Amino acid sequence: MNYFMQLFILIPLLGFVLSLLIKEKREQFLSYTATATVGIQLFTAIVYIALWAFHGFGSYNIKDLSIYQNEEYQFFIDFYFDKTTAVYLLVGAFLSFMVVIYSRYYLHREPGYKRFFNTILFFFLGYNLTIFAGNFETLFIGWEILGISSFLLIAFYRERFLPVKNAMKVFSIYRIGDIGLLLAMWMSHHLWHENITFQKLHDAHLVHEHLMEHSLIGVFISLMILVSASAKSAQLPFSFWLPRAMEGPTPSSAIFYGSLSVHVGAFLLMRTHPFWENQLLVKIIIVFFGLMTMVVTTAIARVQSSVKSQIAYSSISQIGIIFIEIALGFENLALVHIAGNAFLRTYQLLVSPSIVSYLIREQFYNYSPHLKSIEYKFPQKIQHGLYILSIKEWNLDSFMYEALWNPIKKFARSVRFLNAKNILWFFIPTYILSAYLLYHKDLLPKQAFAYLPIFYAFIGLLMVLKSFSERRDILFTWILIIMSHFWIAIAIGFNANFDLKEVYIYLSGILFFGGLGFWVLKLMQRKEEIKDLTIFHGHVYEHPRVAQLFFLCCLGLTGFPISPTFVGEDLLFSHIEAHQVLLVFIVSFTFIIDGLSIIRIYARIFMGTHVKKYHEIAFKSS
Repeated sequence: MNYFMQLFILIPLLGFVLSLLIKEKREQFLSYTATATVGIQLFTAIVYIALWAFHGFGSYNIKDLSIYQNEEYQFFIDFYFDKTTAVYLLVGAFLSFMVVIYSRYYLHREPGYKRFFNTILFFFLGYNLTIFAGNFETLFIGWEILGISSFLLIAFYRERFLPVKNAMKVFSIYRIGDIGLLLAMWMSHHLWHENITFQKLHDAHLVHEHLMEHSLIGVFISLMILVSASAKSAQLPFSFWLPRAMEGPTPSSAIFYGSLSVHVGAFLLMRTHPFWENQLLVKIIIVFFGLMTMVVTTAIARVQSSVKSQIAYSSISQIGIIFIEIALGFENLALVHIAGNAFLRTYQLLVSPSIVSYLIREQFYNYSPHLKSIEYKFPQKIQHGLYILSIKEWNLDSFMYEALWNPIKKFARSVRFLNAKNILWFFIPTYILSAYLLYHKDLLPKQAFAYLPIFYAFIGLLMVLKSFSERRDILFTWILIIMSHFWIAIAIGFNANFDLKEVYIYLSGILFFGGLGFWVLKLMQRKEEIKDLTIFHGHVYEHPRVAQLFFLCCLGLTGFPISPTFVGEDLLFSHIEAHQVLLVFIVSFTFIIDGLSIIRIYARIFMGTHVKKYHEIAFKSS
């Protein structure tokens, strides 16, 4: 039974690779490939679950592949199967099969037909990696794939303004969730002194023994898991992104934001439930935010004029209840609730285009007055206040901008000394000197090692902040991102014994993809008049292959699992001590802004309305 688990990763992987090789004009072959891939997965899942039930509903774990190992750390791929995986596997395969068949006709003759099915199969691979993950590292691979495929599907109509803009918003929230998971992995390494598997978390004695000695560390890990789960499942204060994600095609909205991807946050909570189930504070926080999400999003859903937004906020409300069920220990109820909510929202989204026209006709010929509900009993001022708040979606979007992104941009614009001249004459010589001192640490007083890592990491943060606010010089923006990684690497080098081999692992991906990306940007500047990043240029219209290559460069530079930097980032965090809160905050914040800055460059150059006006221009709104 154990080794059959690998089939559930292999089938989507082969289907995705095969779909990449099929020519764009062969629509029928593309749809058949996707249907066959998901259909085989569904059939295999049914057979496997039947055999699993016959053998007594046990749990299975397999350590598949060790990617990197040293004396204190091991990065390995691990797969795990239990009842939670079984439910997610069956629901995911069945709904994906339905949506793929629906999409075959829905997207007929759509210019991005091949791109859609490529992305759906890529998402399906990431989904299966996530639900079969046996440790945080394996789960993080699938987690990243879900995030990127989500960005691509929201921005599917990439010649329009709003889909691209909303894809950027969603990616920014996903990036916060990614860092929450990275921080949970970081502190988990210090708590367990190993790469802990989810199977070991079911050992109540082992968990209790460690948490008794390190209760604050346990709370921190649990809260970071909650942040990641809330960001992925659109719980407060991140609820505003889910309706924005509906800019993509209806089938992708159904499979992503109605059924599968939006429930991955609940999956993370259930998978780690044995770790935090005895932490009363964490359970109270989960229940509180779940309850607040349920109340707020229900009010918002009731006043939405768009049917997709109504469904989105209704789904968020139900997931808030699911979070409460998980916190209270009703895991079986939560699994039934997840399956029911997934099927209902998928159905609602798939029929939403038809139901709107039907309801308009029904209201015209058969008008019926609106039934009064509980809010009509409230005083009129409270009614009006709730209505206005709900219409404005409780200003969740504005709050995120005012509380986080706008202050960051304002501070980054004030960093005026980070210009090309100062980089060349001050920062590069300083880096060379620092690298020399790193190899001759005996020349420095011991007291310096307490402050140098924070100082160097802060320089890396300033550089990536400058790149985030820079609009005029594209190449300078790209160079700043690359240099920020070098400063982070040297910061951790002074912090601990970050040996040369680990530096190579971390920086090899940065150098390769950063250098290739720089060449692509130079190439685009020769081909087109790209002066700055103040507008969307839409050059994917005429340069689709170059856009694909640059997108791969962006993924590699952000530490996506196509680059050694992905392992290097986890290695880097493992060298930050548990008490170095300021250092880990600076490094984490650097990675958040780093990903946003990179994706912004890609979106501004290759997405949006084409700057050459002789092409067809799409409406600003979809």
